[in-house]
Amino acid sequence: MKLKKIIETCGFHCIKINNLGVSFGEQVVLKDVNLHIHCGSLNAIIGKNGAGKSTLVRAILKDVPTKGNIEYRDTKNGKMKDLKIGYVPQSINIEKNTPLSVYDLIASFAYHYPVFLPKNKRIYEEIKTHLETFEAADLIDKQVCNLSGGQLQRVLLSMAIMDKPKLLLLDEPVSGIDKNGMELFYKTISYLKSHYDLAIILISHDLEYVKQYADHVVLLDQTVLKQGTVKEVFESPEFASVFATETVDKWIKEG
Repeated sequence: MKLKKIIETCGFHCIKINNLGVSFGEQVVLKDVNLHIHCGSLNAIIGKNGAGKSTLVRAILKDVPTKGNIEYRDTKNGKMKDLKIGYVPQSINIEKNTPLSVYDLIASFAYHYPVFLPKNKRIYEEIKTHLETFEAADLIDKQVCNLSGGQLQRVLLSMAIMDKPKLLLLDEPVSGIDKNGMELFYKTISYLKSHYDLAIILISHDLEYVKQYADHVVLLDQTVLKQGTVKEVFESPEFASVFATETVDKWIKEG
């Protein structure tokens, strides 16, 4: 896979999530979540359904009221800065036959260019060049409603990093994508963590791909049960308590 290199990694910043908590009325969804995330790393959040994984993403995006705080620190000078975030959801709802092209979607989102105006040649070429990074330049004139799951995720991923975020949030981004699409997606993510100055948080149920691509794994069940390397988490008693015994045995056997 050939992707265009845009930004060199710096390794100079980190993101700290301190004692993060989320409650809806008397229902506690997250409590005392502490994470330390460095740029250039893929951090996978795993756990059973209802563990609070998607709520964690919403909390980072400030879509829900939270306790605790999130710090973005530039270690070159130790100063706090605003944290710019990119986000790729599980899916977007677009009705069939909606006459919205990939160009229209990105032009309106990134350039605030009205879709009812004729195509702007400069914007068109800039978007096409940007899509090339994700092997999606050929999709620029296609209707968004007709894209496959893998094609749509590549378009959404390209949109998520257009503003050069320091943190990229991926909430089950490969749900419904076939194996080839998943392989391309994860290769793209591996490229991003190596060549872009950002950290990545990935919510995933797919332990096989987590094992293959993640640098850091967080096992979540309201709070952080265990975090560390794939080996440290997958071979832990906490992992065994959350997932079926046969799943644990599989990952230990395969190393």
